[in-house]
Amino acid sequence: MNASANLTPHVGSAAVLALLLLLLGTAHAGAQETRLQGMRGEHLGDTDLARGTTILVFWTSWSPHSRDIVARVNPLIQRWGGHARIITVNFQEDRPTIEGFLSGKDLGVPVFLDSDGSFARKYAVAALPGLLIVRDGQVIYKGRLPEDANRVIADFLGG
Repeated sequence: MNASANLTPHVGSAAVLALLLLLLGTAHAGAQETRLQGMRGEHLGDTDLARGTTILVFWTSWSPHSRDIVARVNPLIQRWGGHARIITVNFQEDRPTIEGFLSGKDLGVPVFLDSDGSFARKYAVAALPGLLIVRDGQVIYKGRLPEDANRVIADFLGG
């Protein structure tokens, strides 16, 4: 029996083991916490979304559909503020642009910065403005922010 024939099963096993370790490492890296910084210095991460209900509105100032974002978000506070945490996530804009856009407007919820778009990608947000409802870490609604957001949210949260 030749020596290389004896090594073949071990080399195959080692390759399979290396592949499994690589896949596990990739899955673990994908599970890392995604954290956003707020305009007021606060932070939001996956662990925050794992507790309770959070309504997230994704927007950007360059989108014509986001121009009235303050008028669309503030009514959500009145209706859902006692039932859920309501926040906005700005998609890929810098702080001065956001500050300029919000200047003179009274947005009643925190604004978090998704500067590189990784948070939106992680939750597969594909529409701006977008609406994401997360309950105890599970996405229960994802889609475009509808004109009548209260109705859509009521369908998922009751009331």
